[in-house]
Amino acid sequence: MTADTSRLHELKIDRGADADARPPRWPWAVAALVAAGAVAWWLLARPTAAEVVTAPAVEVDTHGPTAVLNASGYVTARRQATVSSKVTGKVTEVLVEEGMTVAEGQVLARLDPATGGAALRLAESQAAAAASALEETRVRIAEAGLELRRAEELAAQAVASQADLDRARAQVAALEARLAAQRDELEVARRQVALRRQDVDDLAIRAPFAGVVVSKNAQPGEMISPISAGGGFTRTGICTLVDMDSLEIEVDVNEAYIQRVTAGQPVEARLDAYPDWTIPAHVIAIVPAADRQKA
Repeated sequence: MTADTSRLHELKIDRGADADARPPRWPWAVAALVAAGAVAWWLLARPTAAEVVTAPAVEVDTHGPTAVLNASGYVTARRQATVSSKVTGKVTEVLVEEGMTVAEGQVLARLDPATGGAALRLAESQAAAAASALEETRVRIAEAGLELRRAEELAAQAVASQADLDRARAQVAALEARLAAQRDELEVARRQVALRRQDVDDLAIRAPFAGVVVSKNAQPGEMISPISAGGGFTRTGICTLVDMDSLEIEVDVNEAYIQRVTAGQPVEARLDAYPDWTIPAHVIAIVPAADRQKA
Protein backbone atom coordinates (compact mmCIF):
# COMPACT_ATOMS: atom_id res chain seq x y z
CA MET A 1 0.00 0.00 0.00
CA THR A 2 1.36 3.32 -1.09
CA ALA A 3 0.83 6.33 1.16
CA ASP A 4 -0.76 9.38 -0.31
CA THR A 5 1.65 12.19 0.30
CA SER A 6 0.17 14.71 -2.01
CA ARG A 7 -1.61 16.65 0.81
CA LEU A 8 1.13 16.55 3.46
CA HIS A 9 2.12 20.12 2.66
CA GLU A 10 -1.23 21.29 3.95
CA LEU A 11 -0.25 20.13 7.42
CA LYS A 12 2.82 22.46 7.56
CA ILE A 13 2.58 25.41 10.07
CA ASP A 14 3.66 28.73 8.73
CA ARG A 15 5.93 30.34 11.44
CA GLY A 16 7.25 33.17 9.42
CA ALA A 17 4.98 36.02 10.48
CA ASP A 18 4.40 34.78 14.07
CA ALA A 19 8.11 34.27 14.73
CA ASP A 20 8.88 37.78 13.69
CA ALA A 21 6.11 39.21 15.94
CA ARG A 22 7.13 37.22 19.18
CA PRO A 23 9.19 39.29 21.65
CA PRO A 24 12.72 38.11 22.48
CA ARG A 25 13.29 35.76 25.51
CA TRP A 26 16.54 37.24 27.05
CA PRO A 27 14.90 39.85 29.38
CA TRP A 28 13.14 37.04 31.21
CA ALA A 29 16.38 35.11 31.53
CA VAL A 30 18.12 38.14 33.04
CA ALA A 31 15.28 38.68 35.50
CA ALA A 32 15.45 35.04 36.55
CA LEU A 33 19.20 35.32 37.11
CA VAL A 34 18.76 38.49 39.21
CA ALA A 35 16.07 36.83 41.31
CA ALA A 36 18.24 33.76 41.84
CA GLY A 37 21.18 35.96 42.89
CA ALA A 38 19.00 37.88 45.36
CA VAL A 39 17.77 34.65 46.88
CA ALA A 40 21.33 33.33 47.18
CA TRP A 41 22.56 36.58 48.79
CA TRP A 42 19.70 36.50 51.31
CA LEU A 43 20.46 32.92 52.19
CA LEU A 44 24.14 33.70 52.75
CA ALA A 45 23.72 37.05 54.51
CA ARG A 46 20.84 36.22 56.82
CA PRO A 47 21.83 35.95 60.53
CA THR A 48 22.51 32.50 61.87
CA ALA A 49 20.16 31.07 64.40
CA ALA A 50 21.10 31.74 68.04
CA GLU A 51 22.38 28.78 70.03
CA VAL A 52 19.78 27.56 72.49
CA VAL A 53 21.00 26.60 75.98
CA THR A 54 18.71 24.76 78.31
CA ALA A 55 18.75 25.36 82.06
CA PRO A 56 16.67 23.93 84.91
CA ALA A 57 13.92 26.17 86.17
CA VAL A 58 14.42 27.50 89.71
CA GLU A 59 11.62 28.83 91.82
CA VAL A 60 12.30 32.39 92.98
CA ASP A 61 11.27 33.17 96.51
CA THR A 62 9.78 36.63 96.40
CA HIS A 63 9.45 36.53 100.18
CA GLY A 64 13.22 36.29 100.89
CA PRO A 65 14.94 37.15 104.17
CA THR A 66 14.24 40.64 105.35
CA ALA A 67 15.60 42.66 108.21
CA VAL A 68 13.58 42.06 111.35
CA LEU A 69 15.36 44.77 113.33
CA ASN A 70 17.78 47.62 112.69
CA ALA A 71 19.86 48.79 115.64
CA SER A 72 23.03 50.74 116.28
CA GLY A 73 25.93 49.66 118.45
CA TYR A 74 29.67 49.83 118.84
CA VAL A 75 32.62 47.50 118.41
CA THR A 76 34.26 46.28 121.61
CA ALA A 77 36.59 43.47 122.69
CA ARG A 78 35.42 40.62 124.85
CA ARG A 79 39.00 40.07 126.06
CA GLN A 80 41.00 43.07 127.21
CA ALA A 81 43.10 43.87 130.26
CA THR A 82 45.01 46.66 131.94
CA VAL A 83 48.35 44.99 132.55
CA SER A 84 49.89 45.78 135.94
CA SER A 85 52.56 44.38 138.23
CA LYS A 86 52.21 41.97 141.16
CA VAL A 87 54.28 44.17 143.45
CA THR A 88 54.78 47.87 144.05
CA GLY A 89 57.92 49.26 142.47
CA LYS A 90 59.52 51.91 140.32
CA VAL A 91 59.34 51.51 136.56
CA THR A 92 62.79 51.39 135.00
CA GLU A 93 61.89 50.41 131.43
CA VAL A 94 58.77 50.36 129.22
CA LEU A 95 59.15 48.27 126.07
CA VAL A 96 55.82 48.91 124.30
CA GLU A 97 54.10 51.73 122.45
CA GLU A 98 50.51 52.31 121.42
CA GLY A 99 49.47 50.22 118.42
CA MET A 100 52.19 47.61 118.95
CA THR A 101 51.29 43.94 118.55
CA VAL A 102 52.68 41.72 121.32
CA ALA A 103 52.82 37.97 121.86
CA GLU A 104 51.74 36.06 124.93
CA GLY A 105 54.47 36.15 127.59
CA GLN A 106 56.36 39.02 125.96
CA VAL A 107 58.02 41.45 128.41
CA LEU A 108 56.18 44.78 128.42
CA ALA A 109 58.08 46.62 131.16
CA ARG A 110 60.57 46.13 133.99
CA LEU A 111 60.66 47.38 137.58
CA ASP A 112 63.67 48.35 139.70
CA PRO A 113 65.31 45.05 140.79
CA ALA A 114 67.44 46.52 143.63
CA THR A 115 65.28 45.41 146.57
CA GLY A 116 64.20 42.14 145.01
CA GLY A 117 67.75 41.25 144.04
CA ALA A 118 69.04 41.95 147.55
CA ALA A 119 66.32 39.76 149.08
CA LEU A 120 67.23 36.96 146.68
CA ARG A 121 70.91 37.13 147.57
CA LEU A 122 70.05 37.05 151.29
CA ALA A 123 67.87 33.97 150.83
CA GLU A 124 70.60 32.23 148.87
CA SER A 125 73.12 32.97 151.65
CA GLN A 126 70.75 31.58 154.27
CA ALA A 127 70.28 28.42 152.24
CA ALA A 128 74.05 28.00 151.91
CA ALA A 129 74.51 28.45 155.69
CA ALA A 130 71.82 25.85 156.40
CA ALA A 131 73.55 23.40 154.05
CA SER A 132 76.89 23.98 155.84
CA ALA A 133 75.33 23.41 159.28
CA LEU A 134 73.78 20.22 158.00
CA GLU A 135 77.16 18.91 156.85
CA GLU A 136 78.73 19.81 160.20
CA THR A 137 76.08 17.85 162.05
CA ARG A 138 76.70 14.84 159.86
CA VAL A 139 80.40 14.94 160.75
CA ARG A 140 79.60 15.21 164.45
CA ILE A 141 77.21 12.26 164.17
CA ALA A 142 79.99 10.17 162.65
CA GLU A 143 82.29 11.18 165.53
CA ALA A 144 79.64 10.43 168.10
CA GLY A 145 79.14 7.03 166.53
CA LEU A 146 82.82 6.22 167.03
CA GLU A 147 82.62 7.33 170.68
CA LEU A 148 79.57 5.14 171.18
CA ARG A 149 81.30 2.06 169.80
CA ARG A 150 84.34 2.63 172.07
CA ALA A 151 82.05 3.09 175.07
CA GLU A 152 80.28 -0.15 174.24
CA GLU A 153 83.61 -2.03 174.01
CA LEU A 154 84.85 -0.59 177.28
CA ALA A 155 81.55 -1.35 178.96
CA ALA A 156 81.79 -4.92 177.73
CA GLN A 157 85.25 -5.16 179.33
CA ALA A 158 83.90 -3.54 182.51
CA VAL A 159 86.34 -0.67 182.07
CA ALA A 160 83.71 2.06 181.37
CA SER A 161 80.66 2.61 183.48
CA GLN A 162 77.08 2.30 182.31
CA ALA A 163 76.70 6.06 182.70
CA ASP A 164 79.41 6.69 180.13
CA LEU A 165 77.69 4.32 177.72
CA ASP A 166 74.33 6.03 178.21
CA ARG A 167 75.93 9.44 177.70
CA ALA A 168 77.44 8.33 174.38
CA ARG A 169 74.13 6.95 173.17
CA ALA A 170 72.29 10.15 174.11
CA GLN A 171 74.87 12.21 172.24
CA VAL A 172 74.27 10.24 169.03
CA ALA A 173 70.49 10.53 169.37
CA ALA A 174 70.68 14.28 169.97
CA LEU A 175 72.85 14.82 166.90
CA GLU A 176 70.52 12.75 164.74
CA ALA A 177 67.56 14.85 165.91
CA ARG A 178 69.50 18.01 165.14
CA LEU A 179 70.30 16.62 161.69
CA ALA A 180 66.60 16.05 160.97
CA ALA A 181 65.77 19.61 162.09
CA GLN A 182 68.53 21.04 159.94
CA ARG A 183 67.20 19.12 156.93
CA ASP A 184 63.87 20.87 157.42
CA GLU A 185 65.61 24.23 157.83
CA LEU A 186 67.52 23.67 154.60
CA GLU A 187 64.30 22.83 152.77
CA VAL A 188 62.70 26.02 154.11
CA ALA A 189 65.72 28.04 153.01
CA ARG A 190 65.57 26.56 149.50
CA ARG A 191 61.89 27.39 149.21
CA GLN A 192 62.65 30.89 150.36
CA VAL A 193 65.18 31.18 147.56
CA ALA A 194 62.58 30.00 145.03
CA LEU A 195 60.12 32.57 146.37
CA ARG A 196 62.63 35.41 146.08
CA ARG A 197 63.50 34.32 142.57
CA GLN A 198 59.82 34.48 141.68
CA ASP A 199 59.66 37.99 143.15
CA VAL A 200 62.56 39.04 140.94
CA ASP A 201 60.91 37.44 137.91
CA ASP A 202 57.69 39.33 138.70
CA LEU A 203 59.60 42.57 138.25
CA ALA A 204 59.42 41.83 134.52
CA ILE A 205 55.80 42.56 133.52
CA ARG A 206 54.66 40.21 130.77
CA ALA A 207 51.68 40.12 128.41
CA PRO A 208 48.98 37.74 129.69
CA PHE A 209 47.78 37.06 126.12
CA ALA A 210 48.55 38.07 122.56
CA GLY A 211 47.00 41.32 121.41
CA VAL A 212 47.44 44.97 120.52
CA VAL A 213 48.47 47.74 122.91
CA VAL A 214 45.76 50.41 122.73
CA SER A 215 47.11 52.70 125.46
CA LYS A 216 50.41 53.25 127.28
CA ASN A 217 49.75 54.21 130.91
CA ALA A 218 53.19 54.48 132.56
CA GLN A 219 56.63 55.92 131.89
CA PRO A 220 60.09 55.07 133.27
CA GLY A 221 60.65 56.59 136.70
CA GLU A 222 57.02 56.36 137.83
CA MET A 223 55.81 54.17 140.69
CA ILE A 224 53.41 51.36 139.88
CA SER A 225 51.26 49.25 142.17
CA PRO A 226 48.64 46.54 141.71
CA ILE A 227 46.27 48.65 143.85
CA SER A 228 45.53 52.36 143.89
CA ALA A 229 47.76 54.16 146.39
CA GLY A 230 49.56 57.43 146.96
CA GLY A 231 46.61 59.72 146.27
CA GLY A 232 46.69 59.12 142.52
CA PHE A 233 50.43 59.53 142.09
CA THR A 234 50.98 55.77 141.76
CA ARG A 235 50.11 54.12 138.47
CA THR A 236 48.00 50.99 138.52
CA GLY A 237 48.87 49.72 135.06
CA ILE A 238 51.56 49.72 132.41
CA CYS A 239 49.29 49.48 129.36
CA THR A 240 45.90 48.33 128.13
CA LEU A 241 46.00 45.20 125.96
CA VAL A 242 43.20 44.10 123.63
CA ASP A 243 42.77 40.69 122.03
CA MET A 244 41.78 41.58 118.45
CA ASP A 245 40.49 38.03 117.85
CA SER A 246 37.73 38.59 120.43
CA LEU A 247 36.09 41.63 118.83
CA GLU A 248 32.31 41.76 118.99
CA ILE A 249 29.51 44.28 118.48
CA GLU A 250 27.36 45.42 121.39
CA VAL A 251 23.92 46.65 120.36
CA ASP A 252 21.33 48.30 122.60
CA VAL A 253 17.88 46.97 121.74
CA ASN A 254 14.72 48.55 123.08
CA GLU A 255 12.57 46.37 125.31
CA ALA A 256 9.71 46.60 122.82
CA TYR A 257 11.76 44.78 120.17
CA ILE A 258 13.84 42.39 122.27
CA GLN A 259 11.49 39.48 121.45
CA ARG A 260 12.68 39.69 117.84
CA VAL A 261 16.23 38.71 118.82
CA THR A 262 17.30 35.14 119.61
CA ALA A 263 20.68 33.56 120.36
CA GLY A 264 22.38 32.32 117.18
CA GLN A 265 20.27 34.56 114.94
CA PRO A 266 22.15 35.65 111.75
CA VAL A 267 23.10 39.31 111.61
CA GLU A 268 24.55 41.63 108.97
CA ALA A 269 26.78 44.36 110.37
CA ARG A 270 28.02 47.50 108.62
CA LEU A 271 30.61 49.90 109.97
CA ASP A 272 30.44 53.65 109.47
CA ALA A 273 34.04 53.63 108.28
CA TYR A 274 33.32 50.91 105.67
CA PRO A 275 29.67 51.33 104.57
CA ASP A 276 30.09 49.01 101.56
CA TRP A 277 31.46 46.14 103.66
CA THR A 278 28.77 43.76 104.91
CA ILE A 279 30.06 41.65 107.80
CA PRO A 280 28.30 38.32 108.41
CA ALA A 281 27.73 37.72 112.12
CA HIS A 282 25.36 36.09 114.59
CA VAL A 283 23.94 36.81 118.01
CA ILE A 284 26.22 35.49 120.78
CA ALA A 285 24.17 36.32 123.84
CA ILE A 286 21.33 38.50 125.06
CA VAL A 287 22.19 40.37 128.26
CA PRO A 288 19.36 42.16 130.06
CA ALA A 289 20.09 45.77 130.90
CA ALA A 290 19.62 45.20 134.66
CA ASP A 291 22.21 42.39 134.73
CA ARG A 292 24.67 44.47 132.72
CA GLN A 293 24.36 47.37 135.14
CA LYS A 294 24.95 45.05 138.07
CA ALA A 295 28.06 43.64 136.38
